[in-house]
Amino acid sequence: MILFAAAKILGLVVLMIWSASRGKSAHTLLSGRWDSLWYTRIAESGYAFSLQAPDGRNLSSMAFFPLLPWLEEGGARITSWSTGDIGLAISAVSSLVAALGLFRLGEQVHSARAGVILACLWGTLPVAIVQSMAYSESLFVALAVWALLALLRDRWMTAGLLAVLAGLTRPVGVAISAAIVVSAAVVLVTGGSGLSRNKRIRIVVSGLVSPLGAVGFILWVGHRRQKLFGYLDVQAEWGNGFDGGIAFAKFLAAPVLDSGVFAAGILTALVLLCAWPHWIAWQQRQPIALIVYSAIITVMAVGASGYFGSKPRLLIPAFPLLLTLAIRMARARPALAWAVPAAMAVVSSVYGAFWLNGSGPP
Repeated sequence: MILFAAAKILGLVVLMIWSASRGKSAHTLLSGRWDSLWYTRIAESGYAFSLQAPDGRNLSSMAFFPLLPWLEEGGARITSWSTGDIGLAISAVSSLVAALGLFRLGEQVHSARAGVILACLWGTLPVAIVQSMAYSESLFVALAVWALLALLRDRWMTAGLLAVLAGLTRPVGVAISAAIVVSAAVVLVTGGSGLSRNKRIRIVVSGLVSPLGAVGFILWVGHRRQKLFGYLDVQAEWGNGFDGGIAFAKFLAAPVLDSGVFAAGILTALVLLCAWPHWIAWQQRQPIALIVYSAIITVMAVGASGYFGSKPRLLIPAFPLLLTLAIRMARARPALAWAVPAAMAVVSSVYGAFWLNGSGPP
């Protein structure tokens, strides 16, 4: 936790210095731009707010899931803080809770050393500055990692309830539900008659309850839009969709060679690149829940047809990908195991300051 907190503090210090040198406010960059503004608007005005884009599209606040703005609204009611500052506090606390969960996860799957490395790797990602913003990534990862930990510790109802909260935080909460359902199916099939009746009930109920957060919000949006899958229309208006990575491959190919064949090659490379760490995780005998969760997060992030610059940010919840690396590093020499996160912390801090003072996370 100390190493993780040190990396976060370094990132914030570098951001403040960089921003001050350019006459900008680090506080505003963290809590008053991009998605942070949308969460603040929802906390203050509900889901009635929408914005007309320059190209004529209607951007609805219903694209954003409600748990973070609910917490911001509640925090603002009981304190004198603004909703944006409450959002920053939530992210700060959530990132620490997430780091502790990542340590416990690495410790349970492999060793305490792997747990420390996993938390440090997650906290020093190139786009790790997002973990300190009034965004929902840190809150989601905190809920996700503890839900998966509860699942690995055979605490089915705890996992299901945390999955509900994660599903109210981001649409990728369905990945936790899928991990629970697959794990439940494996246990029920392989456990056979050895399971008690009460445990069977807990397993089944956990699987049934886990998707209610995400499904409930999506159905609510559909009701507001008077269309069952109106949430997909909301996302389409924002330029979001899912095409399995075709648009992303074309985006990557265009600057080099605007060719369908070349784009197809890039798409194939993307598929192999995404599959490779999951294959290693399978060889490392990682729990099936982690592999299922990570695979769905990765597919949803890479396969999305819009906001190509957001791909690294969308992969922040895919922490099991880092577990594969953390296990390898835990077996390496101590000097190498700690030199990599230290170097990543420096790079992440500099890049985060550069990024937020430039185009920023869309």
